[in-house]
Amino acid sequence: MTLSVDSGTIVTLHFALVLEDGHVIDSNFEAKAATFTVGDGNLLPGFESSLMGLVVGDEREFTIAPENAFGQHNPQNVQEVDRSNFDQKEIEVGAMFSFQNGDGELPGVIVEINDDRALIDFNHPLAGKNIIFQVRIIDVAPESLH
Repeated sequence: MTLSVDSGTIVTLHFALVLEDGHVIDSNFEAKAATFTVGDGNLLPGFESSLMGLVVGDEREFTIAPENAFGQHNPQNVQEVDRSNFDQKEIEVGAMFSFQNGDGELPGVIVEINDDRALIDFNHPLAGKNIIFQVRIIDVAPESLH
């Protein structure tokens, strides 16, 4: 009996994350396959749910909408920060900085600079984008018994 991807199964796969313009964000097709347990939180639910029912040898391509991937771009996550918070020679558009918040570090990208303020985007870099999820299932194993 062929085991299909389901909650608790251990899945080994090759994958690629691709933007709609063809830009490859991440891929392991030329590297070692990734292995994870379905439902363990290592894969975003929008990506994980697309794998359900697949079996060894399946190759598929799914378009994952922003709300099921890295979220919609939220204008409230774009904040003005006083330039005095930065070393003047380090500040440039496109630079990434980590800011301390109550939960640890929050990465942000400088999107605009003027004389006294910088505009920082704290959204995930892939927020608001459809992600093409390409997969090849290498192995599906039952949940391991410990």
